[in-house]
Amino acid sequence: MALRILETCINCDVCAPACPNGAISQGEAIYEIAPPKCTECVGHFDEPQCMVVCPVECIELDPSHPESKTELQLKFEALQREMA
Repeated sequence: MALRILETCINCDVCAPACPNGAISQGEAIYEIAPPKCTECVGHFDEPQCMVVCPVECIELDPSHPESKTELQLKFEALQREMA
């Protein structure tokens, strides 16, 4: 499942650099996560790094993008091929 950033985001700028897939960018009002690039850090870390560093805990699972760990791993592998 991809993650999403809630409107309680304070634009502190710590989540974007923590994302190994470059899935987080500044939106119009708050930071946003691009679901096609979000693997919940599967393939990189044991837990989503954006959630680890977020000081206001405004990042959660996005129920509109359900994915299994296997699907997230496949997405990670596809993203790695694209970057190569």
